Amino acid sequence: MLSRLFAPKVKVSAHCDLPCGVYDPAQARIEAESVKAVQEKMAANDDPHFQARATVIKEQRAELAKHHVSVLWSDYFKPPHFEKYPELHVLVNDTLKALSAAKGSTDPKTGEKALELIAEIDRIFWETKKA
Repeated sequence: MLSRLFAPKVKVSAHCDLPCGVYDPAQARIEAESVKAVQEKMAANDDPHFQARATVIKEQRAELAKHHVSVLWSDYFKPPHFEKYPELHVLVNDTLKALSAAKGSTDPKTGEKALELIAEIDRIFWETKKA
């Protein structure tokens, strides 16, 4: 009796953990753009206090970008996506490595590399949304 009372009345399914619309590579891109912008500002300012503050901000933003990429990989992308885009695993890994490199560097080229890889994830992401 109790099992019938508490049994679900409606079955639902989704390809992601939450309703679509909560995932977007733009979050990672915005943080990575901040990393690159800070790197550029660091190159133009040799004040040690500015450098210290900028380093903290750059590292925080790189970690946030890594978080957003990781969430896409673990929560949004599912086996059908990986089947259609077999390069996705390596792309995500390369993106996370590029963000780590940007986190540890003041060279804006490292920030640009991370942005290029995020753009590729973004392209794949939006293709999956069309399907």
